[in-house]
Amino acid sequence: MTITFLGTGTSMGVPVVACPCEVCHSADSHDHRLRTSAVITTDDGKNFLMDIGPDFRMQMLSNGFSHIDAILVTHAHRDHVAGLDDVRPLNYMQNGAMQMYANATAISILRHDYRYIFEPHPYPGLPEVDLYEVDGSQPFVAAGHEIVPIRAMHKDMPVLGFRIGDIVYITDANHIEPEELVKASGCSLLVINALRKEHHFSHFCLSEALAVVEKIAPSVAYITHISHEMGFYANVEQELPSNVHLAYDGLKVTV
Repeated sequence: MTITFLGTGTSMGVPVVACPCEVCHSADSHDHRLRTSAVITTDDGKNFLMDIGPDFRMQMLSNGFSHIDAILVTHAHRDHVAGLDDVRPLNYMQNGAMQMYANATAISILRHDYRYIFEPHPYPGLPEVDLYEVDGSQPFVAAGHEIVPIRAMHKDMPVLGFRIGDIVYITDANHIEPEELVKASGCSLLVINALRKEHHFSHFCLSEALAVVEKIAPSVAYITHISHEMGFYANVEQELPSNVHLAYDGLKVTV
């Protein structure tokens, strides 16, 4: 299996518009971050898209993906779902509706914010999306693969992480109950969010994310959803444990 990091930045991306800080003006491409998203590719070639943010179109073009078999939604904040309208070319190329999996909170937001998609409509050319509710308590099957949902909290919003085979993907969390951590235990590769080094009210900071890594004990872990406040990639990478790395846009890892 392979994970491709399409974007590894926070809601404003890096560089942040009009920000004068050194990280936002870094010449190192590792410090240039689109909004967080990834594709997990299984050994039989199925592509699972983790969220569909505002940079989706360019992320797909930059990484050369020609099909997506299902979209797994962690939560419905705009930086994670604002690219939904751009599934239209995939509808045409794949000759069918996109399969999208989310919890009840996210589905309610999606149906409201994108009601032109989900209300009955005779107008041709609109995005075609089939929504499937996931409560997070039980595994489900998408595109022929078992997906294990992992429930977490993003301040007071319930969010989902996902385990596909030996890859676990969790972002925008700041609390995970012990019984949910068990679902991720012993995976080969863990993706976990860390916004910055200082504490944050709705995201793990770096030390909190590292504590989660220690509990789950993956072979390797990658940090995502990184803000410019984290610091330079090259500096932070040297401070991390040997099995933990900062992810960056375009990184591909095979397990």
